[in-house]
This record gives sequence, structure tokens and C-alpha cells, in this order.
Amino acid sequence: MQQLVRIVSRFLFVVAFLLAGLGVWERLAQLFGYTVLRGYYQPWRLLEFSAVALLFVMALQLREIKILLGAKGSD
Repeated sequence: MQQLVRIVSRFLFVVAFLLAGLGVWERLAQLFGYTVLRGYYQPWRLLEFSAVALLFVMALQLREIKILLGAKGSD
């Protein structure tokens, strides 16, 4: 179970940064009159998705810290 949580956490972390980068790239493209995503998602919407993914990553990390501290406290 712990291994699955670590994999999901890392995956969400990478996805969050890719979404943030894509949002910035889309905004820069829009400044020059182009689009990368053809209007499917606005740049700020991609940044919102990125923030939600990072929120889940933080929650998973805090859960791991809680488990580790609980294991050390019971020794």
C-alpha cells in the first residue's frame, strides 16, 4: 500500500508540473496570437488543475509523515 501511495504521489507531482508548464506555454502562445490547445482549456484553468493535483500530493506526503512519526513514537 505504501508503495502505491508513493507512486501515485510522484505521478501527480509530475502531472501537476506538466499542467502548470502547459498553462504557461499556452498563455505565452496566446500573447502572440496562437494557441497550443485550440481553446479547449484556458491557461488559468490548467493552473487550477495543477494546484488541485499539488494539493493531493501534499495530503499524501502529510499522510506518510504521520505514519512515519507514529511508527517512531511507538518504539
